[in-house]
Amino acid sequence: MKNSLLKGLMVLVTILCTSLTYSQDVSGTVSDASGPLPGASVLVKGTTKGAQTDFDGKFTIKNVGSNAVLVFSYIGLKTQEVNVAGRSNVNVTLKEDSAELKEVVVIGYGSVKKKDATGAVDQLSAKSFDNVGAPSPADLLRGKVSGVQVTSASGEPGAGASIRIRGNSSIRSGNGPLIVVDGVPLDGGDVSAGGSDIGLGASSARNPLNFINQNDIESMSILKDASSTAIYGSRGANGVIVITTKKSKSKEPQLTYSNSFTFSTLSSNLTMMDATEYASRVASGDVTRKAAAIADALANGKSQAEANAAGEAAKFDQGGRSYNWEDAILQSGLTSNHDLAFTKSTENSSTRFAVGASNTEGIVKNTGLDKYTLAFNNSNDFFGGALKVDTKVNYASLRDKASLISNNAGYIGNVIGAALYWNPTLPIYNTNGSYYTKSNTYINPVHLLNAYTDYTNTNKLLASIKSTLKLNDNLNYQFLFGIETSNSARKFQLNPTIDIQNVAQATPPGASSAKFGQAGISNVEKFNKTFEHTLNYNKTFNDNFVMDALLGYSYYQYNANGNDVSAKGFSANQMNLIDNIEGGLQNEYRASSWKNQVELQSFFGRVNATLYKKFLVTATMRADGSTKLGKNNKYGSFPSVGLGYKVFEDKAGLVNSLKLRANYGITGNQEFAVNSAVARASYGNNGSLNVDTNANPDLKWETTTSSGVGVDFGLLNNRLTGTVDYFQRDTQDLIFPVPSAATQPGPPSPRFVNLPGNLINKGLEVSANYKIIDSEKLTWDVAANASFLSNKMENFAGFIQAGALNGQGLTGAYAQVVTNNQPIYSYYMYEWRGYDSTGASIYADAAGADASLGLAAKKLVGKQGLPKMNLGFSTNVTYKNFDAAVSFYGAFGHYLYNNTSNAYFFKGAFEGGRNVPSSVATSAQAQGDPNSPSTKYLEKGDFLRMGNLTVGYTFNGAALEKMKIKSARFFVNGQNLLLFTNYSGFDPEVNTDKSMNGVPSAGIDYLSYPRSKAIALGLNVTF
Repeated sequence: MKNSLLKGLMVLVTILCTSLTYSQDVSGTVSDASGPLPGASVLVKGTTKGAQTDFDGKFTIKNVGSNAVLVFSYIGLKTQEVNVAGRSNVNVTLKEDSAELKEVVVIGYGSVKKKDATGAVDQLSAKSFDNVGAPSPADLLRGKVSGVQVTSASGEPGAGASIRIRGNSSIRSGNGPLIVVDGVPLDGGDVSAGGSDIGLGASSARNPLNFINQNDIESMSILKDASSTAIYGSRGANGVIVITTKKSKSKEPQLTYSNSFTFSTLSSNLTMMDATEYASRVASGDVTRKAAAIADALANGKSQAEANAAGEAAKFDQGGRSYNWEDAILQSGLTSNHDLAFTKSTENSSTRFAVGASNTEGIVKNTGLDKYTLAFNNSNDFFGGALKVDTKVNYASLRDKASLISNNAGYIGNVIGAALYWNPTLPIYNTNGSYYTKSNTYINPVHLLNAYTDYTNTNKLLASIKSTLKLNDNLNYQFLFGIETSNSARKFQLNPTIDIQNVAQATPPGASSAKFGQAGISNVEKFNKTFEHTLNYNKTFNDNFVMDALLGYSYYQYNANGNDVSAKGFSANQMNLIDNIEGGLQNEYRASSWKNQVELQSFFGRVNATLYKKFLVTATMRADGSTKLGKNNKYGSFPSVGLGYKVFEDKAGLVNSLKLRANYGITGNQEFAVNSAVARASYGNNGSLNVDTNANPDLKWETTTSSGVGVDFGLLNNRLTGTVDYFQRDTQDLIFPVPSAATQPGPPSPRFVNLPGNLINKGLEVSANYKIIDSEKLTWDVAANASFLSNKMENFAGFIQAGALNGQGLTGAYAQVVTNNQPIYSYYMYEWRGYDSTGASIYADAAGADASLGLAAKKLVGKQGLPKMNLGFSTNVTYKNFDAAVSFYGAFGHYLYNNTSNAYFFKGAFEGGRNVPSSVATSAQAQGDPNSPSTKYLEKGDFLRMGNLTVGYTFNGAALEKMKIKSARFFVNGQNLLLFTNYSGFDPEVNTDKSMNGVPSAGIDYLSYPRSKAIALGLNVTF
């Protein structure tokens, strides 16, 4: 019995020992949300034994204990520990570590840990772009960052966009932020070629960021306050956007292909009367018009027969035709996108090469944008890492195709205007197939659409080489050389087959009949150079003192030149006018050219210090010298200081982190016209010399003094994070032209001066991110932001007209002013009170009482074109292989001036034979009541829009592995699917360029290209 007991104990001990020491080979696959993950690290916890995943995300580790713990890690993803538990196969999916992604943010000339930043800096990573359908990088910011408002000029493909960071800081100079791409500051001017106004208005500039492919962007940092922007000195007043393009992260060769197809339709409609309703409304007024015409003819001594004929002529032409303005000029748009990227890295180098192609058809016929891009990013380490060389190239070829959708068309209108006012009972074509023509002031919209050709080809290159030399463990020297070049050519023609009054019309000397048609070619070439030298010193002296210091010198040179040629008065049988401009009338041929150069030299320095692990200090100084300034003020200094205090950091409990920030600094704005400080003259058409501007040797930068305080916080185990910021900006030395007596031949010319006065901007910004669920199978997070802005002119003696209006009866009219104690772009007009018993408009007089137009007074109506509040909201959900995201954004507290309604939708237009909405045709307004600019056309611009809705599915499994596919994701994306607004125009998110005397406008809508809603289907595959 004892022997049996002893044998049993020996067997038990053997089993226990075997279980403790048993080892095996463990294999598996490491993936992320996109599929298998090459280059991930797998380590047996507590040992140095491990492996790295291969091309297919697979790994094998030999002799792993059955109770061992494997540690899986990858840059940017959460580290995960998994018990082997006797298994020979372990598969793991790593999740995004959002905290790590946001830990380091890119700033000017470097980067900083988010927790150590003293300035107001937000960063969007490439991951946040996946669920956004954006034709331009500017659109990626919409609703994503507090204090940033992005407004498209219109819905046209490639249309310009205004980006405002913390509001406007200038009256006349540029208000857009400085854009820095891979360390190279862009010049900020128009990239595409403009063109002559053929008489139907000029079009807006194209979007300068169109050349960058969304899929090539790694991150976008938005620098908002003086602590973060003063390092850019004279160009930091409007904020800075730092764009970093992608580089290779995979040690194994990786090929990624992405495509999408987008189907677009009109988002919202202007409901005009159809043929049936129009004929009904016309018939009800024919008796009155006939009687009035007969009475008028008899009163002027006409016979009864002549009077009767006049009465019949006064009746509208009711052709009984069916016409719909949408069918005439609109279509369903289709956009196709294709992107291909190859990446490969080694221990000492990384390479990424990507090409992209997209074709966009606009929803207005004969409009669209073709875009071809190339991106190259290469990094190499030499001499054991002592020298690093980065080379980056971004190239784009763009082809814009446009129609006559201008922003300042007059009575005759443009394509949109002509389509809206066309009598729906009139035909488009005659019975012989030719275009029906009513008159040379009442234009057939389809004829105008097809008679006009306009395309612009733009090639842009942005390239840089950066060498970083490690002098010792603490000191680095860096040299950056960058170039930005663009060549843009615009060609347009209006065929001589269409007759438009005072447009493309010319009469040869001695001839009795006119020739028609017009053509033009304009070219713009730019070549910009950047040279920068920086020294960076970083050292941890002890636990209580860490310092990062920067010292630098930069030189920028911006060169631009262009030329224009145009002619009009061609023979009717000439069709290719662009290539035969000399075929126009000799006396109607025009040619001009221009050239300019701007140089900027800068010295700058910055110190970031951390004291006792809690106190943060950032001190910056930059001195800039520019050839744009007067000879007595070519240099300016721009200092700033930022302070921070970490009240809590990585603390358990309700409040996990809390940081207080404060900043003060001075920045500048040099986005004003070249040669504003010097005397300029030009030759007139008759050879006379005219002075354009007089010199001002004392002209200096506009300067903005900024201050602010902020709080960064993390709550509930850092599941809830956010920021709160309050800021104030004071802009002085406002640049503006004032009349000056000319000292040279010609009429009096302006002189650019620095006006006395202060433009004050104040605001509060709030943003928060909350991770509601964060489990292995299900994640759900939400993000929201809001900004509250106000601005006012102070100590300003001027009264500057702004917001030009166009259309019938609106020659020389304006809607906005800049004046003391008011927000900029405040509305100034008649206050409309309704109609009297005769149908005449009632306006308020100077004292506020009801009055006729003769006694009325234009006044400040207490409304502004700039939003007082901007909101953004987004949420993302993932469940196993499914993902979904939705984003909303909106603007509130501002008013839009509906210049389209003012110019086209009034009773007199209907009585004159033009189409209008039914509400206008049936209104109490009298036929002769003038459409004077008034609050009648002023509408609330509040809106809330669903910007994007995306649903995706990521495929995985053996089938993909057999095809050597690492990951594949299919998605459906909706853009602009929902809009909540009371605005009666096409879209409340519009900003037609209605500048006047160089002063921009805000919130005016005029014949804008309609915005579309779209559905996109896409597939991303990685091999």
